[in-house]
Amino acid sequence: MVVFKKDVRKKLIAQRNLHVSTLLHTIRIPIEIGLVNLFYYKMIPELMTFEGRNFDIIAGLTAPLIAFLFYKKLIGSKSLLVWNVICLGLVLFIMINGILSAETPIQQFAFDQPNRGLIYFPSILLPAAMVPIVIFTHIIDILKLKAELANQI
Repeated sequence: MVVFKKDVRKKLIAQRNLHVSTLLHTIRIPIEIGLVNLFYYKMIPELMTFEGRNFDIIAGLTAPLIAFLFYKKLIGSKSLLVWNVICLGLVLFIMINGILSAETPIQQFAFDQPNRGLIYFPSILLPAAMVPIVIFTHIIDILKLKAELANQI
């Protein structure tokens, strides 16, 4: 993958605006509302919503506050790094739950109402585009923050 070539990665990290990339995570709020609607229409299991096991909405709700606090220098790089790691864990947790609740040979959850909704348009954009963008954003931000913290020592 081209992102992990050293020169490309360094350029991405150097040009990264942490305030903007943190605000990007507010997209998780309408996504979570959409997931609740898919649950109500019996297209995904409850465990994929914030009424179930999906705590990913916390990242979306806290993103504007964290971005503001970081912009005003009320929190530092270490706090933003911790927030990014926690939020990356939240999105990975629900991604794994989504995979394990889909109608596949490896299905482990939600046999009564499996994850069917994410294979139809426009919901397919969630696993195909939105989740990879969110994960990529967290990873690049984590790399930038770790580099900044290493340079401070």
